[in-house]
Amino acid sequence: MSWWQALVGFGAGLLISVVATPVGVSGAVFLLPVQLSVLGVPSPAVTPTNLLFNVVATPGALLRHRRQARLGGPLTRLLVLGTLPGVVLGALARVFLLPGPQVFRLLIACLLFPLGGWLWVRTLRAPSRHPRAADGPSPRVISTMALAVGVVGGMYGIGGGSLLGPILAGRGLPVAEVAPAALASTFVTSIVGALTYAVVAVTTAGHIAPDWTLGLWCGFGGLIGGYLGARLQPHLPETGLQLLLGTLAIALAGLYAVQAFS
Repeated sequence: MSWWQALVGFGAGLLISVVATPVGVSGAVFLLPVQLSVLGVPSPAVTPTNLLFNVVATPGALLRHRRQARLGGPLTRLLVLGTLPGVVLGALARVFLLPGPQVFRLLIACLLFPLGGWLWVRTLRAPSRHPRAADGPSPRVISTMALAVGVVGGMYGIGGGSLLGPILAGRGLPVAEVAPAALASTFVTSIVGALTYAVVAVTTAGHIAPDWTLGLWCGFGGLIGGYLGARLQPHLPETGLQLLLGTLAIALAGLYAVQAFS
């Protein structure tokens, strides 16, 4: 890896995490196209490289959330227990069943675009009033969603927070509760996912193992950016966070749609 790739990876991880962390997204969803198109990371090695970014980047934000007593609780446990088996299944499916990322990008675009639009409409219709966490989905529904998101995260290294954040926020849970829980599940499942790819790479030919150096450089940038982003979150209004999350979902959907047809 050259010095410019390290600098680009560090800078991209820093900037992406500052914007994404306040709404419970590690930033790996936006780092994926940077690694593929700019840094030239081969597929499927880009997936565990993104997971490695999550492992290094998310502790800064989690530390900030813990100091503010917003980490832990039943939602975090439900997400972690649901996404853990999913990420292992997703990693195995990515290596042995799915040849490339085009179908995934189109699927995520079709999912995130209506979710982002839903968040915008829902927030603007009632900007001063949001459903309580008790009005949100049941624990069984949350666990099922977490399992499905874990599979997707394992296949493409996005951690799952980018999907769980819009879904749970759209179902009535406040962003201040969703963000730390989504980041915690992203951190734990990314460790398991990266290790799964590393083990499979020992016995399987091809570019499967993560690019350790690049993943670490991106992660160091994300570590700083994630801490800064988590520090900004308490100073942002709930309505603004909802709109930001919707905007991120729509932007990501458009980006993946363009790449799927290119």
